[in-house]
Amino acid sequence: MNKIDVVLGLQWGDEGKGKIVDCLTPGYKAVARFQGGPNAGHSISIGGRSHVLHTVPSGIFREGVLNIIGNGVVVDPVILQDEISKIEALGIDVTGRLIISKRAHLILPTHRALDAASEAAKGKAKIGSTLKGIGPAYMDKTGRNGLRFGDILLPEFEQKYLTLKKKHQQMLSHYKDFSMFNTDDYEQKWFEAVNALRRFPFVDTEFLVNRELDAGTPILAEGAQGSLLDVEFGSYPFVTSSNTLAAGVCSGLGVAPSRIGRVYGIFKAYCTRVGSGPFPTELFDETGESLRSIGKEFGATTGRPRRCGWLDMVALKYAVMMSGVTDLIMMKSDVMDGFDTIKVATSYMINGKETAEYPYDGGTNAQPVYTEFKGWKKDISGVRSFEDLPAELKDYIAFIEKETGCPVRIVSVGPDREAIISR
Repeated sequence: MNKIDVVLGLQWGDEGKGKIVDCLTPGYKAVARFQGGPNAGHSISIGGRSHVLHTVPSGIFREGVLNIIGNGVVVDPVILQDEISKIEALGIDVTGRLIISKRAHLILPTHRALDAASEAAKGKAKIGSTLKGIGPAYMDKTGRNGLRFGDILLPEFEQKYLTLKKKHQQMLSHYKDFSMFNTDDYEQKWFEAVNALRRFPFVDTEFLVNRELDAGTPILAEGAQGSLLDVEFGSYPFVTSSNTLAAGVCSGLGVAPSRIGRVYGIFKAYCTRVGSGPFPTELFDETGESLRSIGKEFGATTGRPRRCGWLDMVALKYAVMMSGVTDLIMMKSDVMDGFDTIKVATSYMINGKETAEYPYDGGTNAQPVYTEFKGWKKDISGVRSFEDLPAELKDYIAFIEKETGCPVRIVSVGPDREAIISR
């Protein structure tokens, strides 16, 4: 039985999944997004130029690769159409490379308004939402009220849209200053984008994916956000609204658990997080600022500065366990070229007790217990062979492999698609 391989982020997102999907894609004939929405920001650097994808799978820049937006994704037509236009401006025929599931849910203009109103009402307890309407769209999905791409093809589509819009407007009326969340201007763009997207095939992608697997087609499933933002097992309530673990591939694309093959887990050599929520190894000193500055740690979708800290082995081992990761990929190791000392959290102290298990609240009151490593103090951006890496970096990698029980197959040493070392 041919199996579908998976690329996942093992931290709080922003691990560099887009680059790795782009690098792995030559070995696959299809790339499929299985969850999340335009709150994702997958950056790919090609020839020194950065391209940011929010909904389109990261295999779009490779000729001969089919890109599938699966049923588990929620889509804002305006953002998707804008993204497609930018890709087509590069001379790429997106029409021949992109397919959308009929079951993928639509993000309405009023979903964005509800997102903004809900976040504003939380005050200091806000989640840190990207305000793209993702949460409300998933709420309508589970509440059995949502609109899907297949509905666009129905003659009563506009009436279904107006019915749901009216429901949202009633909900908005309960918020203070709800009149500020006017969606009329965005609504016009939304319908224009919906019509523009009709040129793409809306299909039952669950049948397509399984037929291709049966035919021996190699397929790569692309995750969005990160494992620690999973709605079930992440740092709830500071999470996203979908299942970001490997299990999400089954429900987000319609494949059986037995069809999951290799699971590539991507992590940074340190940690970052955008938005609110617990972050046990977060640094508030010059070291944290150096990681942010050197690593250019600003959100690809929001532009927000990312919170930075040392690698958290407690959280990493948890993410590896929850998705059955088979291969690790370490990103941005070059960012730490100049540090004298590098730290890794190997356990937490919580209420006076030491534990190596990731707590249900994400470590709100956890104090990290660190293991220190000597920095390599060498520019590795030009290295292309594992043997040529500094001994200190090899020791760091060997420690990670021992702790997780997984081999580090790829080490990224720079932003460009060529700046990788494969083992």
